[in-house]
Amino acid sequence: MKVLVFDIFGDLAHFRRFYTTSSPLSFSFPPPPTILGMIGAIAGIDRKKYLEVLCPENCKISLQIMNPIKKIRLGLNLINTKGNFWQPVKTKNHDARTQVKTEFIKDPRYRVYFYHKDENIFEDVINKIKNHETFFTFSLGLSELIGDFQFIKVAEFIEIKEKEEVYIHSLLPMSYISESKIIFEEGKSYFRERIPVIMNKERVVEKYEDVIYESNGKPIKAFVNSYYKGENLNVIFF
Repeated sequence: MKVLVFDIFGDLAHFRRFYTTSSPLSFSFPPPPTILGMIGAIAGIDRKKYLEVLCPENCKISLQIMNPIKKIRLGLNLINTKGNFWQPVKTKNHDARTQVKTEFIKDPRYRVYFYHKDENIFEDVINKIKNHETFFTFSLGLSELIGDFQFIKVAEFIEIKEKEEVYIHSLLPMSYISESKIIFEEGKSYFRERIPVIMNKERVVEKYEDVIYESNGKPIKAFVNSYYKGENLNVIFF
């Protein structure tokens, strides 16, 4: 399988967790629907159509953590826009702004592995990333967090459908772990997050998945049901 490999990075990122409200927390990495939105922005696919064009039946994505996950909290000043109202000073019935503590990822860098069965779409994404072009503004979760991307290569991956003990360099979905067997190694920091994986064109999440990752981007040793083998690394695609 021919796969596009490219990096996404920036100064700050925020990928809001679906269960937070007043104090927004961030996933440690962009979930699959967010990555598809980024690819859609690069390729110029309309936001109302990208979830259909880049649906699981058409494409596969995988993600590798490249920089250690570092999180910080900053206060954001949000303007009161309710009722089409805005004033620069506090009034009797309205507070012009409110400050919300928001969690950000500092110096994020991730490696994306992308495949699409439509050759025209696939080649268009390759060419745009190679030429460092984007149709819409590329951001890391919020429109204010402008991101960047870098072409790495186009590589061949082979699907291995045997249960094996291997090192996985990408995010590791729990559903792929054979008999829930992970080999925990000294000097590694393991974390687990529940993320949205599949979102339909109405922007309703149809599937969530628990994933395991190492916060410094180190590979995880586990027994897995299947995986994709590339040059010097193994990944699992969503």
